[in-house]
Amino acid sequence: MMVSTYPLWWLALPLLLLPIWWHRQKRQRIKAELLATARFLPSAPPEQLRVWQWRDKVLLLVRCLLLIALIAWLAAVVFPWRGDTVLLDAGVDQSWAEQQITAAGFGGAARMPLPPSALQWLRQNERDWRADARILIVTRANQIAMPARIPQFGHAVTVRAQMPPAPPAAPSIEQRIALSAESAHAGAWRSLFAAFDVAGGGTAHHTLTTEPDARTSLIIWDQSNTAPPANWRAPHWWSTAAAFPELTNAVTLTANGIILKYADTARGRVWTSDAFPPRDAGAARALYDTWQALAATPAPAYAMPSQSFAAAALPAIKNAKPEYWLALILLALFILERTLTHARRN
Repeated sequence: MMVSTYPLWWLALPLLLLPIWWHRQKRQRIKAELLATARFLPSAPPEQLRVWQWRDKVLLLVRCLLLIALIAWLAAVVFPWRGDTVLLDAGVDQSWAEQQITAAGFGGAARMPLPPSALQWLRQNERDWRADARILIVTRANQIAMPARIPQFGHAVTVRAQMPPAPPAAPSIEQRIALSAESAHAGAWRSLFAAFDVAGGGTAHHTLTTEPDARTSLIIWDQSNTAPPANWRAPHWWSTAAAFPELTNAVTLTANGIILKYADTARGRVWTSDAFPPRDAGAARALYDTWQALAATPAPAYAMPSQSFAAAALPAIKNAKPEYWLALILLALFILERTLTHARRN
């Protein structure tokens, strides 16, 4: 299916009325009355009737198809006409934007508002620009996300991103953890969460308590001979398999060399592993990375910094040029129209 790049060309369809008008023939006939004598009738000019009739119907059809094919070809073909252009974000600081435009040498370039998904839009509409044109994007840093792969364009594209001021340091988030462990393991668990505080760079602080409350996010149950109280609740548990019979049908996953099993219960999701508690610094680091990966929220898109993309020799897009087939159809119709016209004259 053809997707027209410039659909305004289809407004030229009323031109089909021209060949229709040319192919309607006027024939005149004299309307005569049969009388025995015309001696006693006053003199009057003969009456004429205009009868509209089609002529050369095949040639008319070919010429209409020729016009339709020509309009479709014009609607599909893109003639590069844009020169140096600045895609300007409306929300960017105007004084800063003018400095960037002048410094990049785009003082006399045309300006356009920055479209949504600017890089993708530019790749799809890049054929509007002439081969020697340059493109400058002036925007706020959070308006364009850095793609996973370096984008390639057929023109030189420069991005000038206004970085926002550095935000104030985020306050430390308190993570409340209820710890119930045997004396032999209690020190290892406390050392583990102290290391978690250091690894997090101060963004989170782990507070250990002896019993859970409404703000407790994790319960550590490391008691081999007793079951946890029935009224303890938390989103997550780290426990031994013997304390929760539900772990017999647990789901197993492996991350960072640690084998974890978990099962959902009425009191929260219970996790167990042979790595509880970690026995060395390497195991503690692996457990920290694994837990952060499991509990992490989706990271925000990385804002694109100021950079330049050199023009690349991009391969032609296959099966994306309906104008090629329309040109062949247009040529065939033109040859047929000329042939029928010559045959009519002779």
